Amino acid sequence: MDAGRKGSGRMAEPGSPGAAQGGDERQFVTALARGLDVLACFRSRDRALGNQDIARRCALPKSTVSRLTYTLTRLGYLSQDEDSGRYRLGSATLALGSSVLARMDMRQLARPWMQQLADATGTMVSLGLRDRLSMIYVENCRSPSALTLSLDVGSRIPLGSTAMGRAWLAAAPEAERAPLLEELAAQEGEHWPQLRAGIERSLREQRELGCACSFGDWQPDVNAIAVAVEAGPGMPRMAINCGGPAFQLTPAFLLEQARPRLLGLAERLRQSVHA
Repeated sequence: MDAGRKGSGRMAEPGSPGAAQGGDERQFVTALARGLDVLACFRSRDRALGNQDIARRCALPKSTVSRLTYTLTRLGYLSQDEDSGRYRLGSATLALGSSVLARMDMRQLARPWMQQLADATGTMVSLGLRDRLSMIYVENCRSPSALTLSLDVGSRIPLGSTAMGRAWLAAAPEAERAPLLEELAAQEGEHWPQLRAGIERSLREQRELGCACSFGDWQPDVNAIAVAVEAGPGMPRMAINCGGPAFQLTPAFLLEQARPRLLGLAERLRQSVHA
């Protein structure tokens, strides 16, 4: 349940690092973008990937991927298992990620309140930010007394079908949201009308309820609600979700019991960031 069926950015997607987004396209370094795309295709639960796996995820020729993985390994961004020849993210990538997380004051600020919410509602509460057509967890809190999802920091979930992704989209200005919806439409194909209906519903929910919902839309057995939060000047918009197994957390429970607490958490974060 790490990445889901949808929402993983790939080289072929419009607006991904492999496609220039406005400005002078002559400034866009395609080789660099492809290398970053290789690193981005790794998921938190991947033990290791071969060149063929990477080529499929990035929609790149295997020969191109072989050159990229060789270069990234030489630089320490990937490490190669001598026996299998497969790749894992290397220590240089870890250093970059650790630096980013260390600068996210929102994580330290939000965690105690997130844990309180998780304990009070028996849910999993997560903080995430957008990466292309996905949301990535950067903080996660669980109730020790409840069943929760097998997701953790670094997990990637779809932008369009999850409560967290929909909350992010609902909070985004139209000029920022519109091109992302175009990318989702191109990616989803025949599934787009159904996904679009869910996203449009979440925009109404944001206005009426103050949060976005996903009740079985991402996974049939998962219910969640979410709200977007601004992480402060110069920081990316984030979102906090609250959810878990559908048999345990009904829409009524999430809306009537968890929603007021989630909205209160979001308001405390907003006040703290802008204090």
